[in-house]
Amino acid sequence: MKIPQFNDKELLPYIEFMVNQFRRTDGFWFLGVENAYGYDAAIKINEEVWHRMGKIMTREIKEKFSVEEKGLKALAKVLKYSPWTMISGFDIEVKDEEIIVSIPHCASQEARLKKGLGEYNCKDMHFGEFMSIIEEVDRNIKVECLFAPPDPHPKELFCKWRFIINKDGAE
Repeated sequence: MKIPQFNDKELLPYIEFMVNQFRRTDGFWFLGVENAYGYDAAIKINEEVWHRMGKIMTREIKEKFSVEEKGLKALAKVLKYSPWTMISGFDIEVKDEEIIVSIPHCASQEARLKKGLGEYNCKDMHFGEFMSIIEEVDRNIKVECLFAPPDPHPKELFCKWRFIINKDGAE
């Protein structure tokens, strides 16, 4: 891949542009599958895609940003570099014993609501994505969904996730 050269004033707008293209592609392919094959098929395929992408993204982040440790600190680093942290404005609260990820803006859900389509069930998709990230970071981390669509949620927050170290070591 050849990356164009940018001056300092161009680089950040270019990164924002590329991340938005990524987000739009994700949304349009989902809508395309939903329109062609139905909602249930789109949900199933979306879950499969994001489970795979979680692994691929995490491996690449670990390599490019030298994330070698394990545990919650490593997970926090991986989440920091995830494109979705920028797209959805992830609020990542790192504590000694847990990480809480709150997602106030979900571009996909906001776009669907704006078009009158209603929220889609993304809980299982994100759970699978987060599980695949954990598999690449540290299998002793446990993820818990505090809420995500289709669950009821506050208007200012689409979903909230909690990550802890599994003390008994069981996966």
